[in-house]
Amino acid sequence: MGHRKRGHTHAPKTPPSLDTHSSNTLRHSEHEQGLKHRICMVSDFFYPNMGGVESHIYQLSQCLIEKGHKVVIATHAYGDRRGIRYLINGLKVYYLPLQVMYNQSTATTCFHSLPLLRCVFMRERITIVHAHSSFSAMAHDALFHAKTMGLNTVFTDHSLFGFADLSSVLTNKLLTVSLCDTNHIVCVSYTSKENTVLRAALDPEIVSVIPNAVDPTDFTPDPSRRDNSKITIVVISRLVYRKGIDLLSGIIPELCGKHPDLCFLIGGEGPKRIILEEVREKYQLHERVRLLGALDHKDVRDVLVQGHIFLNTSLTEAFCMAIVEGASCGLQVVSTRVGGIPEVLPDELVTLCEPSVRSICDGLETVIASIRAEKVASPATIHRKVRTLYTWRNVAERTEKVYNRVCREPVLPLSARLHRLRSHCGAVAGSIFSFVAVINFIFLLFLQWLRPDHLIDVAVDSSGPHSRMGQQLSKKKSKAPNPAVS
Repeated sequence: MGHRKRGHTHAPKTPPSLDTHSSNTLRHSEHEQGLKHRICMVSDFFYPNMGGVESHIYQLSQCLIEKGHKVVIATHAYGDRRGIRYLINGLKVYYLPLQVMYNQSTATTCFHSLPLLRCVFMRERITIVHAHSSFSAMAHDALFHAKTMGLNTVFTDHSLFGFADLSSVLTNKLLTVSLCDTNHIVCVSYTSKENTVLRAALDPEIVSVIPNAVDPTDFTPDPSRRDNSKITIVVISRLVYRKGIDLLSGIIPELCGKHPDLCFLIGGEGPKRIILEEVREKYQLHERVRLLGALDHKDVRDVLVQGHIFLNTSLTEAFCMAIVEGASCGLQVVSTRVGGIPEVLPDELVTLCEPSVRSICDGLETVIASIRAEKVASPATIHRKVRTLYTWRNVAERTEKVYNRVCREPVLPLSARLHRLRSHCGAVAGSIFSFVAVINFIFLLFLQWLRPDHLIDVAVDSSGPHSRMGQQLSKKKSKAPNPAVS
């Protein structure tokens, strides 16, 4: 019962053989282009919380809906925002009543979320579960439950981890368990791919690199918003340790002491905010260091265009969408040289520094001198270069190819999953999670007995080919005159 495949009648169960003729390959490619998937994006991190993961999920979902796929999002409740909400283009969001444990990530027992996620997957007739972020306990839960229910799974890793400290060791072991039988993994940079393959002991063949992107129409320069009587450094980031806020607290007093016309504009919220407030108080920089708190996504551009320099002090970063947004708004970008950041922007658009106060200060000093000497490119020139580098439609096209590949792959039955867990995750962890997988399967059988699948109401599609919006669009296209017919 738990391994019943649903919604995959349109795709073959096994990959095509290597000796397929070119004509068959062409027909298969054309067939893939017509596939429409029913996708559930799952993560603890989504709006109204702000960050790169949240923006990635939203923008990717909108582009997939534009391509005719059905997309729903499952996340945990944020305060009073619970239940079902609808966003632009019929994007449906389930804000599930799950308890938040730390830093917007839910507590997990691997069982309490199964009744809720099963209901979402069944109501929406989901065929692919796409989980996001290693930091999200809900994402790991969703992968585990989806495999038990016989659904195809995809995971996108947005972060880099180390290998030495205790938290990294535990997280990497959890990632090994989650990804050992996941159909496909997506990383946002080649550095991130190498990191994830090593951490989770993965076959590189099932890991793809698809970068983040920026909508250039949302991040356009506006030099008139700058105060050119001073130089403004903008920082927009979560105020947490891995974003290098301790480095920022050392940079601010040193540069403000050297440059009386320098000021900082800092957007974001987090536990490290108290350090910045202490620095501002100690050095009496209230007029020169503004802490804006959490920002709505629609307000980020209005903050960026007020600055001359965008500063990123991250200690670890897989891609860093923020520096692309800053460059798209025409700012000079100064960033730490960590993780996948050197892959993101060409050398002429970013100044890379080592993750130390001295190196970052030297980099900022160089850029400040260039601005004063008017030896930097204009905001419009920078924007023109950035807007062609990354687009969400390109990300959606590449992700769609991953979905097409995944739908041709079988989901492991319970016996094969148990063998994979024991052989891939080690004797101790493999045995423990094999036991958890069996209990999870039995719990699913109990839920199916308690409330059979056929008694779960099927939701009305708000996106995808069978939504009212999709049907109306199809009617318009069918009524449109054929330009080939004269």
